[in-house]
Parts: sequence; structure tokens; C-alpha cells
Amino acid sequence: MNISVVQDTIFHNKFSLNCRGKIIPLSTPLVMGIINCTPDSFHGDSRAQSIDAAIQMAQKHLSEGAAILDIGACSTRPGAEAVSLQEELARIVPVIEALRKNFPDALLSIDTFRSEVIEALLPFGIDMVNDVSAAADEKILQLISGKNIPYVLMHNAEKAEYRNITAQVYQLFQKKSEEIKRHKINDVIIDLGFGFAKTLEHNYKLLDALPFFSNLNLPVMIGVSRKSMIYKVLNTTPDKALNGTSAVHAFALMKGGNILRVHDVKEAKEVIDLYLKMKNR
Repeated sequence: MNISVVQDTIFHNKFSLNCRGKIIPLSTPLVMGIINCTPDSFHGDSRAQSIDAAIQMAQKHLSEGAAILDIGACSTRPGAEAVSLQEELARIVPVIEALRKNFPDALLSIDTFRSEVIEALLPFGIDMVNDVSAAADEKILQLISGKNIPYVLMHNAEKAEYRNITAQVYQLFQKKSEEIKRHKINDVIIDLGFGFAKTLEHNYKLLDALPFFSNLNLPVMIGVSRKSMIYKVLNTTPDKALNGTSAVHAFALMKGGNILRVHDVKEAKEVIDLYLKMKNR
């Protein structure tokens, strides 16, 4: 048997998430569907620039098998214009209010790096925080302390300068996850930050090293959907990178990924279903 399959079988069976008292098992991988309340996210089909558009996208994601919806209102693509706090709040608060009303049982993850956004959204019952800043704003941790809201810790850096990228990313996760848990946040999910201040070589080295990160005993979220690490290799564009995304998703699952954060829920769910069929044969 392929050793990477053995490793990932061990890895997948360890985890569950407590989302405000609702236990979400990670014994099989989950899909997180992206909803971008922005006019400039790098993949146009993920943009929901009105409340109705966000509701329609949420309905589509959920019907296709998304376990979690990840909603953001501030693009993190390279070269994106800075968005003020006021603009981010104006974009995301009405959407979260509408999603909670229309999908009361849906798990809502908030993609932000600002504590003010989390504070404004807590009354609607958010279920997860997806922080691309690696806890730069410690008040986020204070706000969700003791509330059974899982926290996604993403690796980010200002420049792609590493002596040993695998070791350095691992060390950051080790240090930061311990700090986060001291804030009475029991569930920490790591995201290796594919595409954030990393070269193509860095991205694929980290992807191949996923089994090594299992030593942290933390679930891993894979965020590669339609990113440049895929479309640049294939000499194409984000809009034409779905097939490449599915291929990388399959590889990431075999290496131990637990959550796929995606633009295309149906296709990601199919990859998971086929992976499970092969794993359980």
C-alpha cells in the first residue's frame, strides 16, 4: 500500500470541530464554499455583490454539499486595493444577517483579519473565524475566547524569503497554536497559506510536506482553489483552472488535508467521494 495513503488514513480519523456546541466530525474531509462579497476577488464567479447574490450562492454551495460557508468582504489577492473597515462592515454585515435568516442551520465562517468585523458579527452566531493574518489582531482571539468558535490559523509572510520553508511554517504554527489555545480556543485549524508570499516551488514543497504537519495534531485546511500555483503551471487563467484544482485537491487529500476551501463545491465534493472510494476499497 502507498505509504502516503497510510499516513492520511491515520491523520483523517483524529479530529472533530465544536462549532458553538454542534460537533462536526472530520473523519471524512469537508468542503468549505467561498462567498466573496467583493468586486475584485481574483475569480469572478465567486463574487457576490448583493445580498440576493450571496443568498443564491449560499443555496448553491449548500445544495452541492458544502459543510461550511466562508464569507469575506476584503480581497486578499496580490495587488488588491486596501478596503477600509467601514467598507468591509458595510459589505459583510447585511450579508451575514441575511444568510443567518435564510439558512439558520448553516455553518458560517468569517474571512477577515479585523477584530471589529468579528465583534460586529458575533450577535448573528458565527461558527468559525478564518484569519489570514495569523492572529495579528489579538483582540479576535479575546472576542471568541470560550465561545466554541474554531479558528483558522493561516501562514502569511511579508516576503517569500525562507531558509527552510517547511520548518519555518511548522514552527510558526507550533508557537501560534499554543498562544491561541491559551485564549480558551479549543479548535485550531491550520492553513499553509498557499499563494501568500510564496513562490511556486514553495507552494509545492509545502503541499508535498503535508504529512509532516500531522505532527502538530491539528486539522488542515487546503486553500488552493484556482490559485496561481495551479494556473501558472498550466499556462492558463483562474477561470480555466478547475481541472487543475481538482487534481491538486486529490493530491492534498492523499497527503492528509481535512477541509477543502473552494470556489467549486460540486467538483470538490466529487473529488472527496472518489478519494473515499479508493481509500476504503
